[in-house]
Amino acid sequence: MLVNTKEMFLKTQEGNYAIPATNFIDLDSARVFVDVAEKLQKPLILPFAQAHKDLISLEEAALIGKYLAEKVSVPVALHLDHGEDFNFIKRAIELGFTSVMIDASMKSLEDNIEITKKVVDYAHQYDVTVEAELGHVGAGNNYENHETTDSIYTEVKDVLTFVDVTKVDSLAISIGTAHGAYKGTPILNFERLKEIRELTTVPLVLHGGSSSGQENLHRCAVEGISKINIFTDFLQGAFNEIEANEVKDYLELKSLANKGMAEVLEMYYEVFATKSI
Repeated sequence: MLVNTKEMFLKTQEGNYAIPATNFIDLDSARVFVDVAEKLQKPLILPFAQAHKDLISLEEAALIGKYLAEKVSVPVALHLDHGEDFNFIKRAIELGFTSVMIDASMKSLEDNIEITKKVVDYAHQYDVTVEAELGHVGAGNNYENHETTDSIYTEVKDVLTFVDVTKVDSLAISIGTAHGAYKGTPILNFERLKEIRELTTVPLVLHGGSSSGQENLHRCAVEGISKINIFTDFLQGAFNEIEANEVKDYLELKSLANKGMAEVLEMYYEVFATKSI
């Protein structure tokens, strides 16, 4: 069933678990994620990133997401990931997305607040939940080296002001993860997570989950993170499954890729301690 994230996140906070946010880029990946959620009877957040608009259009993503979500019994939120501008986010809401993210994290705190509040005021008219980012989850091979990535930790002192003024429904925080793959051992700032979690009741979410380590992500899930985004690990899982087999034709290649992605999601449902509905 197609829902927004409000009730989902209330349950994660009560049950101390996280929900996977599985970025999709086509019908196959979206169908795999929804089918696994239905099989395991677990909730799912199905995001489509604005950055992927050249792979499939926003209109196609909306059709795919709504169709798949509405035909299963488990709650599925169709989420716009990393929305970059108000007009694109507005279109997503008009097309039926039930949750949207405005990412103004690289702007000043004042501008981030102003832009986020504008999105919240609009989205809440349509019962659409809004996520924003404070701090910045960047990219890079060694994300702990701030000379090679633009990641910026979330400042605890800014959280209450941001949440109170914007009325945002969930907050993406930066504690040491990064988008994409990287080399080295991931080190997450669990003390920063604890400080933020104790300061606010707004649901917290984490981007850049891929390759962050199962133990790290399990701790995040049971220590206050409600949603964890995964993308690169699904691509790698698909590729690994293809490489491990002798592919005879294109249809077999697609089947193997889907199998690889499904296994990754099943693993992450365990890591995130996601409870069944």
